[in-house]
Amino acid sequence: MPSIGHITFIVKNLERSSNMLKNVFGAKEIYSSEAIQFSVHPEKFFLLDSLWIALMEDPTVDLPKSYNHIAFNIPISELEGYRSRIKKAGLKIEKGRSRITGEGESIYFYDYDNHLFELHTGSLEERLTKYNSYQDQD
Repeated sequence: MPSIGHITFIVKNLERSSNMLKNVFGAKEIYSSEAIQFSVHPEKFFLLDSLWIALMEDPTVDLPKSYNHIAFNIPISELEGYRSRIKKAGLKIEKGRSRITGEGESIYFYDYDNHLFELHTGSLEERLTKYNSYQDQD
């Protein structure tokens, strides 16, 4: 079965988006193409825990906003710290979707290039348990 090897985001400004990954998520920069370019665009690689995230700079990118997103699990105790870092980065926290009790809390925000991120405090198991308990009431 395949597993995620890496996630690549195309961004207009490599430095600005690099700072967002480092300052909001605590990502560690592990590579920068600098003067030698091996791919289609200048790029930087980051580790977020063990997840490899690549940023590629294309100043012509113009993504529309959508609900396509990547969600990261975070402990509920860190929710306010993330909220503060997102605001400090100059990013707007979006209104989240309505949730049922016990499903966990989320913060949604778009980066500078309209990639949507979610920070979620619940797990898949908790969500399925809650959804199943509602179905069992029918």
